[in-house]
Amino acid sequence: MFAAIALCTVFAVVIAMAQVVVTRHRAGAAADLSALAAADTALRGASAACRAAREVAAAQDAHLVRCTVRGDIADVTARARTGPFASDIRARAGPPAAAGRAAEPIPERSGPVRQ
Repeated sequence: MFAAIALCTVFAVVIAMAQVVVTRHRAGAAADLSALAAADTALRGASAACRAAREVAAAQDAHLVRCTVRGDIADVTARARTGPFASDIRARAGPPAAAGRAAEPIPERSGPVRQ
């Protein structure tokens, strides 16, 4: 009896850990692809770039939490949810920095993050 309870507990923990890993990977993929989509359309304006990022995130079964476009650099945060677990991942995309010129950092948004 005790062995069966212990085995069920181990399986429950393993399944929960798997859900966390899947959620994090989905959020990372959605953030990366959304940032690339936004950077690809950045020359059409920030609203068009963020709209493209939102569509790509939705296609990845994720939600776009934040989108910032400065010049041709896109900075996005995507959230994926699996069961009770949610993961927010930030990604950035744009052209490679020219030799000798460092990319200008996009400042972090201050304040609490909404869940």
